[in-house]
Amino acid sequence: MSVAQTLFGAAKMQAKDKSRTLTSEQLYLIDAYWRATNYLSVGQIYLSNNPLLKRPLELSDIKVMLLGHWGTTPGQNFIYVHLNRVIKQHDLNMIYVSGPGHGGPAVLANTYLEGSYSEIYPDISQDEAGLQKLFLQFSFPGGIPSHASPECPGSIHEGGELGYSLSHAFGAAFDNPDLIVACVVGDGEAETGPLATAWHSNKFLSPATDGAVLPILHLNGYKIANPTILARIAKDELTQLMRGYGWTPIFVEGDEPTLMHQAMAAALDEAVQLIKKFQQNARENSDLNRPAWPMIILNSPKGWTGPKEVDGYKIEGTFRAHQVPISAPVNHPGHLALLSDWLSSYRPQELFDECGCLLPEIAALAPTGERRMGANPHANGGLLLQDLKMPDYRDYACEVTTPGVRGVGDTRVLAPFLRDVTKLNDKAQNFRVFGPDETISNGLAALFETTRRQWNVTTNANDEYLAASGRVVEMLSEHQCEGWLEGYLLTGRHGLFNCYEAFIHIIDSMFNQHAKWLKVSSALSWRPKIASLNYLLASHVWRQDHNGFTHQDPGFIDVVVNKKAEIVRVYLPPDANCLLSVMDHCLRSRHYVNVVIAGKHPAPQWLTMEEAEKHCAQGIGIWHWAGNLSHDAIEQTPDVVMACCGDVPTLETLAAVSILREYLPTLKVRVVNVVDLMRLQPETEHPHGLNCQDFDALFTTDKPVIFAFHAYPSLIHQLTYRRTNHHNIHVRGYKEEGTITTAFDMTVLNEIDRFHLVIDALERLPQTGAKGIELKQLLHEKLIAHKKYINKNGLDMPEIRDWRWTSSV
Repeated sequence: MSVAQTLFGAAKMQAKDKSRTLTSEQLYLIDAYWRATNYLSVGQIYLSNNPLLKRPLELSDIKVMLLGHWGTTPGQNFIYVHLNRVIKQHDLNMIYVSGPGHGGPAVLANTYLEGSYSEIYPDISQDEAGLQKLFLQFSFPGGIPSHASPECPGSIHEGGELGYSLSHAFGAAFDNPDLIVACVVGDGEAETGPLATAWHSNKFLSPATDGAVLPILHLNGYKIANPTILARIAKDELTQLMRGYGWTPIFVEGDEPTLMHQAMAAALDEAVQLIKKFQQNARENSDLNRPAWPMIILNSPKGWTGPKEVDGYKIEGTFRAHQVPISAPVNHPGHLALLSDWLSSYRPQELFDECGCLLPEIAALAPTGERRMGANPHANGGLLLQDLKMPDYRDYACEVTTPGVRGVGDTRVLAPFLRDVTKLNDKAQNFRVFGPDETISNGLAALFETTRRQWNVTTNANDEYLAASGRVVEMLSEHQCEGWLEGYLLTGRHGLFNCYEAFIHIIDSMFNQHAKWLKVSSALSWRPKIASLNYLLASHVWRQDHNGFTHQDPGFIDVVVNKKAEIVRVYLPPDANCLLSVMDHCLRSRHYVNVVIAGKHPAPQWLTMEEAEKHCAQGIGIWHWAGNLSHDAIEQTPDVVMACCGDVPTLETLAAVSILREYLPTLKVRVVNVVDLMRLQPETEHPHGLNCQDFDALFTTDKPVIFAFHAYPSLIHQLTYRRTNHHNIHVRGYKEEGTITTAFDMTVLNEIDRFHLVIDALERLPQTGAKGIELKQLLHEKLIAHKKYINKNGLDMPEIRDWRWTSSV
């Protein structure tokens, strides 16, 4: 008879309490599974050899560098094994989001024991040799990180930077009606602004058409060095807080394993029953009122089951359990015995056979197949991703009979296209638009011709476009919109984030983390590519004249271009037809971050759709019609290159060119427009980069280049510093000058206006002689007249407002 069978018999002989959820046998097996995961977690932090303690522990068995985080790990192991039970008992479709930082040991241990890890990484086999490799690779050079990183099966959330787990969980639940997302929220993480706001995500979840999120707030009392707020407030205050957020809290509290196992099992059964009840009521009785969804508050010691005391300091239940509770035995000889006792306390000989395999009766607790949380396809969204059904963007084109015709606003032209993308994919329910209360403001009102804003709170008679289910999700929190969209994409769907340009900065760090995820996962053959993260930034810096300095910041581009070249793309379409072409490309793309910047105000339209398609496909090109060289101008040498990137810079550049052509008709001018910003980099630096020959053909090797750029000028220099003619590239862009003023004055304040551009060119063209000097004086007078006029009249001069491009200069 095995040790396990002997213990089963002893457990069955214990008095049975009918009120308890778990039988004695279930209780033993769950506790054994938990001990196994804890043992594996400690082993990952400490051991390089002797994985089953078949001989006494020696210094040579211990890693030279001890890295990892123990404090959150036993609580997460406890949660995971109990989730396994309810998955099997209720046949649940569930994924696991690990919110606390550095929770890697727990998810790695659990995915290893359930078998999903070894299926992806066969060399990490389920035997003694595999255990040793599992331990050695953790937080080790050439190994794996200490987070729930992309390398870990079942993960959609790394948990390095804190605050986003719950918004990711809700993004995953949208449009996945049979999915439950178990989201572990650390009590340190709960102090972040994004997480504190994310509790409100329940106001946007439809019980009829969406899945469910089961938050598990893990109170273990401490962060790295300080207590946590939610663990120190009174229980009734915490209860009121969560009820105020609209949740039904279920508490599991204590440190005695037997009682805690019973309490956790009962809590999960109650939570699952409530979720099923709410969903059934919505789906069968059409009751779309917002339920008070269940959540679990697990209060357990930090570093539970770990060493109680080390070197006279209390460890378990204190902040000292946060990372590596027993420091390197090589420097502290007494620590080797402490570590040995700790590992032995899990009784590995009762858990694993001689070969290092988990005993079959314990292993049987885990779900099988795709019901394992490490193997659930929703946690590997590329497996589920379906192409969007796309309308033909050409059908939405502006008619451009001649360059410079007036348009209604580029995003307003785009909006019907997005409306029909939404409509065509309505049955698939796999496309959403997220944004912080700015969809209409950004010119996308046409979306509401086919959908509504999803909203599950009280509505009033004067509200517009609100419904229990909709394709647009708006909350005045950029963090939530970003987190929802990331969770939506990571689970195999498509989406778009529209936002004011200045305030997309709020999610700089979230973008960073997602870009890192894409970079790492792109190298994992078992993770198919997901849909791109698409940003549409409207209400941009040059058209925030009425809102003032606070709304004027184009710096998100600078953040984006620092990420890996194979991941990021930045597009600045000069007009609506180019915007349509670019957005069609972005929505079809995979595994990128696409940043598209476009205006919403009436603006000139430059290219026919056919011209726009060619221009966007090239990403950069000469606008022959705008210069005064012939159409084989690439073979001719201009006197000056007038380059532009962005809609307003394009407008001001063409207005500047019209001045040069009128006053200096013999001057040879070339106009180069940039749509794809990354074309400016060398091909060795970015997949879209131009080779040196093609770049020089556009910008010459020795002529002045006056470059009007949408954002900060330094970025163009950063992208082009290796180019032959870089010393002749003179960039005008945003230089942190702004206020409430007129649209044209915004360009004047930053010296990107047509007058400054011409002056800049003339200062580098001494051959213009007296005519050039005369023109410069005239333009300086224009700038003075402009300032006087706007200060008196509150709007731009008629010659600015009424200016139109004409080729007959």
